[in-house]
Amino acid sequence: MLPVLGKINRFFLFLLAPALGFLVAFALDNPVDKLQTEGLKLSSAVAKSQADELGERLNDTKVQLRNVETVIEDIQDRSKKEQKEYEQQHKKISSALEASKSQTQKSADVLDTILSNMLGKPIGQHFGKNSTVKVYSLQEGGYRGYMAKVRLNDPNALKMVLANNSVKSKGETTSQAGKRTGSILAINAGGFMSDKQGNLTPLGITVVDGKIRTFSNNAKLSFVGFNNKGHLVGTSIKTQAQITQQGILQGASFLPRLLQGGKRLPIPREWANARQPRTLIGHFDNGDLLLIVIDGRRDGWSNGVTLEEAQRKLQEWHVVDAYNLDGGGSSAFYYNGKLLNKPSGGKERRVVSNLVVMP
Repeated sequence: MLPVLGKINRFFLFLLAPALGFLVAFALDNPVDKLQTEGLKLSSAVAKSQADELGERLNDTKVQLRNVETVIEDIQDRSKKEQKEYEQQHKKISSALEASKSQTQKSADVLDTILSNMLGKPIGQHFGKNSTVKVYSLQEGGYRGYMAKVRLNDPNALKMVLANNSVKSKGETTSQAGKRTGSILAINAGGFMSDKQGNLTPLGITVVDGKIRTFSNNAKLSFVGFNNKGHLVGTSIKTQAQITQQGILQGASFLPRLLQGGKRLPIPREWANARQPRTLIGHFDNGDLLLIVIDGRRDGWSNGVTLEEAQRKLQEWHVVDAYNLDGGGSSAFYYNGKLLNKPSGGKERRVVSNLVVMP
């Protein structure tokens, strides 16, 4: 019996040997534990690599931040320096402007004194928002007229107006234009042509509020205009582009030009030594404008003036540039709601354009 049991036990032992061996092997070296350990070792290595990379990135970011801080500090330093320079420059400009205003006022005072000594006190003065106007009576030997010295506070205060705002019309008098526009001062302006039906159209170039209403290349005509700064512009216009380039807002044509840079220009033969009613325009050496109307062809009142006489008188009044506008029966001087001069025809003539000054 015992030998049989020993055999059976040995049989089962042999049968179970592989399993027992596996269990013993598994107990001695657990592969799952080994896999977990190797996995942990791998994860730890990856984490270390990522941490090192992150550390390098952080170091790079710190370097970049330091660079940005340096740039910002440099910009701030420059900004402070530029602000300081701007403040200093602003003070200089302000000081220069104040000095310029003071000098301009002194120049205006000197000019007013000169004119008052020569012409007497103004017979009319207007101190408005847009313009300052002083009107003088002219009573020289042989002629009478009126002169206005105008300072523009706003360049848009000076306007060229067409009769009834139309290129072709029956015309309107200077007084009508002055009243229609509500101006403080008005004089007749450019020359014009008349057709058989009595319609009037301007000669040469006419510019109104920056728009070219008529254009001509007639070299014999002089163009008189005013730019967007209110400065008198007298030039030879050959193309419409010139008008835009020079910022001309208002203008009309006639002839001849009288003074340039304070010097007398030659008077054309057909205009020389002729005593006539005149309308003249120009500017003084301080930049103020002058508008003049001289009566003529009226015995016992005024015989008119020659352009040569006008040139010499304008120089005495410190005028720099001057132009002859349409004269004769067209000459009219309207101020503060009234026509002051005595037109040669006994009444105002209808004209095609007028120059007006807003109050």
